[in-house]
This record gives sequence, structure tokens and C-alpha cells, in this order.
Amino acid sequence: MNAKILTIANQKGGVGKTTTSVTLGSALAREGRKVLLLDLDPHACATLHARIFPEEVSESLYDIFLADEAAWPLLWPQVIRPGALQGMDMAPGHIRLSELEVDFRERRAKGAVLAQSLAKLKERYDFIILDCPPHAGILLVNALVAADLLIIPIQTDFLALHGLKLLFDTLHILNKVLPAPIRYRAVPTMYDRRAKACTRVLELMRQKMGGAVFQTVISVDTHFREASARGCSIYDIDARSRGALGYASLAQEVQDLW
Repeated sequence: MNAKILTIANQKGGVGKTTTSVTLGSALAREGRKVLLLDLDPHACATLHARIFPEEVSESLYDIFLADEAAWPLLWPQVIRPGALQGMDMAPGHIRLSELEVDFRERRAKGAVLAQSLAKLKERYDFIILDCPPHAGILLVNALVAADLLIIPIQTDFLALHGLKLLFDTLHILNKVLPAPIRYRAVPTMYDRRAKACTRVLELMRQKMGGAVFQTVISVDTHFREASARGCSIYDIDARSRGALGYASLAQEVQDLW
């Protein structure tokens, strides 16, 4: 195995980043893929979804970022929770991730720390999924630098298109210094075919981004909220629901890229 790193990011909150991270990971795991989910958001929503609570976390991704390279092989097994969420292994987030901007002030090559540390794990997984915070900063930069594919969940709402512009501004800056441009695909989320505004935004996305938009469209589905409340995946509630089928389709599209 040589894991493909999928970075789930958009510089706007509430567009379905954590839902995409958790459900896409679950869909890939259901197909027999070995998946690791990293929660890079200081709010740790994916970690809480997995019923891992702050008081139970002694080692987290924060410790990985602070450690030097020699410590990573011993530290990763302490951080990773095997099978924590629907057949996926998980590296929990922590509120202290928000301190990295200060902690990394003097750190050299600080944007490549995550990519270097994940190199120690790539032979153990098929896919490593990075659930990112919505704001630009050292965590998002590390996730983008590490990415084999950036997946951008975009809510089919006009306001969500603004977050896309912010993310592209960040990509433009990074692509100037990286050896190769960051590969990306957008996935439309929270789509309601009854709403003309949703249909119009979807049309605009396809016009402006062309082949950089997945064919899969993720529909509004109340089962996502229920899955979050119960600490499980949508596949445990209704594997034939619109949302479940949508992410199963997305998982197939992602695998077809390699």
C-alpha cells in the first residue's frame, strides 16, 4: 500500500467538510480500503463524532506537530485509535491545535511537517483523509502541502462560492513554491433539487470549474444529523438513503482517479 492523501477543505464553515471526511472514509472502508482519518480542526468535530472526548485524549495530532522526526515512529501508534469510527482508524484533534501559529513561529519548513510525518504511515493505508479547519493558517497549509488530492465540499448556495475564492487564493500562493500544482476536485453538497437557487449554483459550478467538479452531487439528507448524534455513520442508519448512496458514488469516483 501507498496511501493517497485526501485533503477535505473549504475556507467557509458549514459546507459539509466533516460530514464528507467521515462519510467518504466510511464508504471507502466499506469497500475494503484501509482508511485513516485525521482531525485537524481545533474544534475536533470529527473526533467528537467518533465519541472520543477531550478528557480522554492524552496524545493527539498536536503532539505529532510538536515532535521531531525521530519521535514520530513511536508517537503515531499512541495517537491513532484503531477502528475508532466505522472501520476507520482515527487520529484525534485537540483544541491545542489552535496554538500552532505561535508554537511554529520559529519552526523551519513548518508547512511540510504533516507531509513528512505522514510518510511514516503511507505503507499502512490505502487512503489518509484530512479533515481541515475552515480558516487559513498553518494547519490548512500543512494539509494542502500533504495532499495528493484536495476535495472541496461546496454547499449549493451562493454564499458558499465566496469561500471557494478564498481557498483558490491560498492555492495560488502555495502553487508558486510547490514543485507541482495541488490537484483538486469540488463536490457539490447539501443539494435540494426542489430549490431553484441550488440548481443555479450547481450550474455555475459546472460552468466555471468544468472537469474539476465530481459528477456526484450530495443531496440534503436528515440521516447525516442523526448519524452525528448517534456517533455512527449514515450507513448504519440507512445505507440506501440519498446521502449514503451519494458518498458511495463519490468513493468510487475518488478511487477511479488512480
